[in-house]
Amino acid sequence: MQIRIYYEDTDCGGIVYHTNYIKFCERARSELFFAQGKLPHNGTCGFVVSSLEAQFLGSARLGDLLEVHTKPAKIGKVQMILIQEIFKIQDAQSAQNTAQPHTNAPTHAHTNDKIFSATFKMGYIDVAQQKPTPIPREFLDIFRTQI
Repeated sequence: MQIRIYYEDTDCGGIVYHTNYIKFCERARSELFFAQGKLPHNGTCGFVVSSLEAQFLGSARLGDLLEVHTKPAKIGKVQMILIQEIFKIQDAQSAQNTAQPHTNAPTHAHTNDKIFSATFKMGYIDVAQQKPTPIPREFLDIFRTQI
């Protein structure tokens, strides 16, 4: 999933605020379901993050284009571990600094730099009972396509 960086995503220094990378990962997980015409919950059951480990490897700025990759590391009956990585695929700042006036220069320099990586431990719970419950097969299949 691709994400463009807007003012609302940045801090006062023009750099993406650190918690937004986690939001981008959440959006990418949801998009896996939306692309299949589904919602990432099933009635009174849904996914919760029980833990995450994040590495901030670089930064993104206003106008940059990012891509979020999601792959399962382990899929179980009621929980899974997902690895999500964010790559900067277009760097608006570099292109702006090198663009010549009055030319048809590209508006973004192409890169493929990994700037964020996180491991999410996800559980599937019955929200009303607050208890783990088996992940529906159709949901497991969505994540298995990412292997």
